[in-house]
Amino acid sequence: MTEAIGTFVLVFVVIMFGHTPNGLGPLAVALLVVAIGASLGGPTGYAINPARDMGPRLAHAMLPIQHKGANDWGYAWVPFVGPIIGSSLAALVATVY
Repeated sequence: MTEAIGTFVLVFVVIMFGHTPNGLGPLAVALLVVAIGASLGGPTGYAINPARDMGPRLAHAMLPIQHKGANDWGYAWVPFVGPIIGSSLAALVATVY
């Protein structure tokens, strides 16, 4: 759920800031990513980008690290499905708004 909420907020704000004439868009998006991480990053590590979760997960699976734990592949679908749902809902809401 946090993945979908975080991605929704990120995509919605990026779409809405795309219409502003000032040059503060990139700074606002950077601060927004930090805010999403601070508020929703606890449960899932805020992988609001599926590559943000898959890269470290694959590296952990392939690298020869002593005494490493499991990769938790049963959970790996969450960082993919959550952002897809969140970004789709943000696009729908932004077109209505």
